[in-house]
Amino acid sequence: MPAVTVTTKGQVTLKRDLLQHLGIKPGERVEFDKLPGGELRVKAAKPAGTIDDFIGRHAGKVDKPLSIEEMNDIAAAGWAGEK
Repeated sequence: MPAVTVTTKGQVTLKRDLLQHLGIKPGERVEFDKLPGGELRVKAAKPAGTIDDFIGRHAGKVDKPLSIEEMNDIAAAGWAGEK
């Protein structure tokens, strides 16, 4: 089991292989769940947004509407970590 050192500020640094295992990239957030017996569960924080947030963020930024195929390609690339 990998061990890390706690700094005087109470901070720890997770090694790259642990972050990759969790699917966490630089700038993303981490969540901790407290478990009995002084244990923690670490997981990638998933952003919780609404469709209204999405639409509002992109309103007026598209020159022409996208086709369903273009939207599917963009979504597939995002899930594959390409964009």
